[in-house]
Amino acid sequence: MPFDVRSDFVKVTGDTVLVPITIQMKYRDITFANKDGVQRGTVNIFGRVTTLTGKIVQTFEDTAQVDVPAELLPRTAENSSVYWKALPLRPGRYKVEIAVKDVNGDRKGLWSRGIVVPEFSDDKLSTSTLIVADQMEPVAAKNVGTGNFVIGTTKVRPRVPPGDGKPISFKRNQKLNFWMQVYNLSVDEKTHKPSATIEYNVTDAANKAVIHTVETTDTMGNIGEQVTLQKTLAAANLQPGLYKIEIKVNDNLSKQTVDPSTTFVVE
Repeated sequence: MPFDVRSDFVKVTGDTVLVPITIQMKYRDITFANKDGVQRGTVNIFGRVTTLTGKIVQTFEDTAQVDVPAELLPRTAENSSVYWKALPLRPGRYKVEIAVKDVNGDRKGLWSRGIVVPEFSDDKLSTSTLIVADQMEPVAAKNVGTGNFVIGTTKVRPRVPPGDGKPISFKRNQKLNFWMQVYNLSVDEKTHKPSATIEYNVTDAANKAVIHTVETTDTMGNIGEQVTLQKTLAAANLQPGLYKIEIKVNDNLSKQTVDPSTTFVVE
């Protein structure tokens, strides 16, 4: 049973990193059974994280359920069911193993990959993963930090790239959301504020600039050495094709720069 996985890295404390694991399964790969006029697909998910010496540090087990009205099922074959599990891990190398089982169809799938959880040292400008999400919205105060796809005060549902190495894709009626945290901005001793510029650059396959915007930390209100960047873009503004988004952070005080990037396709 095929499925795709992505892992992201978000700093929690000096020695703890939140590692959200996002698992995506196409409806067409799930076996649905009719229950009272509703087609229901059920997938059991088991995950295990081990150190290189084989010591188990995290396990998770869950059931993902998808309900579709019977008459709509043929039209939803290309839809995806997305499952999310956020694991706190210390920096280092790990092996992540995930097994899925299609309950109604007796199909199984296995996925195994090594990951390196980064160390976010206190004096070096760094960032979380640059997450391209198909959903991004603030959560109610009572839900901050808890629940599916919730990182801090925001629900961020990552778009998972296919396992064949192709980039993530969006249709033109969808919104692209970019989420990233910046860590260890230098703070001015007098103003107690950082001084940094953030450039958003979207280029097409020919490396031609399509979108270029710049903001500064001066206009961002009350922020310290950490800032969360969130941007939304309508795919309708882009012609079909391959694009690269780069977010370049220049710290004017420490003279450090980071510029994570990722690619995506508009269909």
